[in-house]
Amino acid sequence: MTGEWPAISDHGLIGDLRTSALVGTDGTIDWFCAPRFDSPSVFGAILDPEKGGAWRLAPTCEVSRTQQFYFPDTAVLITRFLTADGVAEVHDFMPVLGAGDPEHRQRLVRRVSGVRGTIRIRTSVDARPDYARQQCRAEETGDGVLITGDGVRLGFVASTDLTIEEGADNTTVSAEVELNEGDTALFVLEILGADDQPSCNAMDMTDALLDSTTTFWRQWLRKSRYRGRWREMVHRSAITLKLLTHEPTGAIIAAPTTSLPEYVGGSRNWDYRYVWVRDAGFVLYALLRLGFTEEANAFIGWLSERIGRERREDHDLGPLRVLYDIDGNVPKDEYELDHLRGYRDSRPVRVGNAAVDQLQLDIYGELIDSVYLFNKYGPGLSDDAWHDVTDIVSWVMENWEREDAGMWEVRGETRSYTTSRLMCWVALERTIRVARQRGLPGPIAEWSKVRDDIYERIMSECWDPEQKSFTQTAGGSELDAGVLLMPMVKFLSPADPKFLSTLDAIEENLVTDTLVFRYTPESDGLDGEEGTFSLCSFWYVEALTRAGRLEDAQLALEKMFTYANHVGLYAEQVSATGDQVGNFPQAFTHFALISAAINLDRALDRG
Repeated sequence: MTGEWPAISDHGLIGDLRTSALVGTDGTIDWFCAPRFDSPSVFGAILDPEKGGAWRLAPTCEVSRTQQFYFPDTAVLITRFLTADGVAEVHDFMPVLGAGDPEHRQRLVRRVSGVRGTIRIRTSVDARPDYARQQCRAEETGDGVLITGDGVRLGFVASTDLTIEEGADNTTVSAEVELNEGDTALFVLEILGADDQPSCNAMDMTDALLDSTTTFWRQWLRKSRYRGRWREMVHRSAITLKLLTHEPTGAIIAAPTTSLPEYVGGSRNWDYRYVWVRDAGFVLYALLRLGFTEEANAFIGWLSERIGRERREDHDLGPLRVLYDIDGNVPKDEYELDHLRGYRDSRPVRVGNAAVDQLQLDIYGELIDSVYLFNKYGPGLSDDAWHDVTDIVSWVMENWEREDAGMWEVRGETRSYTTSRLMCWVALERTIRVARQRGLPGPIAEWSKVRDDIYERIMSECWDPEQKSFTQTAGGSELDAGVLLMPMVKFLSPADPKFLSTLDAIEENLVTDTLVFRYTPESDGLDGEEGTFSLCSFWYVEALTRAGRLEDAQLALEKMFTYANHVGLYAEQVSATGDQVGNFPQAFTHFALISAAINLDRALDRG
């Protein structure tokens, strides 16, 4: 904890494949958007402890320490309070009864048990809808308390008496209960429909809901093909990626939070509750490698609809936008929530993301690489999907030389980024592979010529003979960890002297211990210090693996595991003090962990 602010890493994640909630090690749910990931927050205390709203639950006596962990192989979170008077345990979860459950109801369930001694627990629900721009009203009705405010309708039921407390700026609902060893108290907050009333049915069913939810997660995880050395970390990452999947649409979001700062006190605060084509393409790769083909099928279906829609739009950004909302629409304009302090006074708090209007050419390579893998490991491409791919490639052939914002979404001046050209090469190369493997129609000779032109341009313009390294931009001198992808995407052999000398240059200039900066921080023009980028740290592990430095790779991977939080989750970056910063947890980082572990396992098994 940091005074009134919990550390970003002091949280576990629970969810129901539609939205999610952060649960602090102090028992506070301080981030929850309903009914979807991209809905306005109901609890947002992580961005403002006073105004944001939260569901607090903790002993009334002094807590000597807490422990938090997941029920094995599930997304059910357990928080244990240890006090001089006794020990209590909280099981937090959002019920998921089965895949595609047509009767799904959204609930936050908190089951509190006395483990030892006698302990008194207090809980309070302080709901602040619409990013704390609205107040709530509460009234006793049905079997519990109805909480309403600006389109939010919540039912709160409990196994003990509830008290409505009228405050100066909001109405809260609270309860206190004394638990002896073996006693249990239940609290359920349900998202209600327009005509629904609070019902004790969910409370009566709590044990069954818990059993069904643990069964769902364990059965889902059994589909994993991973049997390697780092099973616990890989499977926790897989569950995290699943938690960031919106099951009704197949969309995969980048992170469930907005505006958790990359630099505390600075303005590097972005909204990540959207589908980034780049991130989702990489996540698709991880899911396919692990054997989760249903999620891959659903996302490919979601993506196909976007391609078909964007082809009909007249804009200069190509066949796809960089990011979409869960429904596949272009998000509304980015705006700021001036009434919120921001995490540890890091302003602004943003909703929306202006990167949607950027040109980022690399997304087409990541997209078509994932389509190639889907064709290889999944059921194969449909005729419509193939025509979508060829349309994209035709556009890439005409536009690959344009300057863009790059894969790091640099705001302001556009440049000729090496990674953008690299991934345009990937788009063409993978399309050619699919066409030849499947005998599909297309102008392979034309594709091949442009692919080779891009290759020659990268080798001649993006290589710095003095540094003996590939650079961030054509004709530039700055380094970029994104070029670590070159052997991973089969652009260069990992034994190529130019790649090995690039790896040396990155190690000398961007690597600190095993943590990797994505680029020279001052090159993005933003205020504040850039932390090391955990995604790039896992790319570094994979680069070492492919270069044959297996002992170094294994050490780097084990060190990266020490930067995970107590339940195996990663934010976007690691600060200079070793703290996790940025939106949390980040899908991109967990994908890279899975990829690094799978490839290092395979290399070690080969001896």
